[in-house]
Amino acid sequence: MRNKLTLYDLAAAEDDRRFSPCCWRTKMALAHKGLPHEAIPWRFTEKDAIAASGQGKVPVLVDGGATVADSWAIALHLEKSYPHLPSLFGGSSAMHLTLFINDWVDRVVLPALAPILAVDILAHLHPKDRQYFRATREKVYGRPLEEVSADRATRVVAFRNLLEPLRTVLRKQSFVAGDTPAYADYVPFAAFQWARCISPFKLLDQHDPISSWRLRMLDTFDGLAHRAPGYPV
Repeated sequence: MRNKLTLYDLAAAEDDRRFSPCCWRTKMALAHKGLPHEAIPWRFTEKDAIAASGQGKVPVLVDGGATVADSWAIALHLEKSYPHLPSLFGGSSAMHLTLFINDWVDRVVLPALAPILAVDILAHLHPKDRQYFRATREKVYGRPLEEVSADRATRVVAFRNLLEPLRTVLRKQSFVAGDTPAYADYVPFAAFQWARCISPFKLLDQHDPISSWRLRMLDTFDGLAHRAPGYPV
């Protein structure tokens, strides 16, 4: 008998607006494996709800007696615990290459995208989260969030430029992983889903190969990501 899976998933003011890029990685991974789960809306200030994970961030997956935090750790857990279901990586070598993509997105893509989205995230948050979000992010940036996002029309040019490695791959094939999507696609796609769920700001030119790939990703798993509340892309 399969364990009940519970995912703590970052929510905005509305319970159904789920916008964390790391949580979206996990939701796509669960869909890839065909694993039904309950996604519980969680807010930044609800640390007690995930205290059993030993840290204060989502995603947190509860799988029977196991509580797993961090999207990469969750992906590894799913791959190990459900080897009979479709592989997230396509083998050990592909897993190590996907780790490179995971780290590139974490260290390069998300930090470049976060200032562009900052004011839109703040506007969508539950009232109890707004002070926390503003205080923690302004401590990092050293200035008000309104100033952080004020130059995003300029920032987005640099953001598009840093995506060239992804763009180069997608000029040659339909998905990062090849003919069909895998976790190597879910990681970068989740960054764009973060933006789509929370911001009307246009990130990509419609003729960009990444834009076409994003549309294909939105339609995977019967439109899982497309059905989520968000803005047109």
